[in-house]
Amino acid sequence: MFGNPMEIAILVGAAVLLFGADRVPKLARGIGQAKKEFMVGQAEADVAAERARAEARAQAEANVAKTVTVPEPAPLEPPAPRP
Repeated sequence: MFGNPMEIAILVGAAVLLFGADRVPKLARGIGQAKKEFMVGQAEADVAAERARAEARAQAEANVAKTVTVPEPAPLEPPAPRP
């Protein structure tokens, strides 16, 4: 994204000019906290989604087990004698 040190210096300079030197650390701290909260929320959503997938899978397997019945084989009769 920003690999060139000159680009980073220009962005930091612009931020200092726009917001002032005393507010830049507060803004950076707020951005860091927002990123942390986002990552925690994303992890919680991943756990909830995995739990929902597991429940849906278990329910689908239970439904399949209820609907699929294996018929019992018919008893074998001895072949009729040939005349």
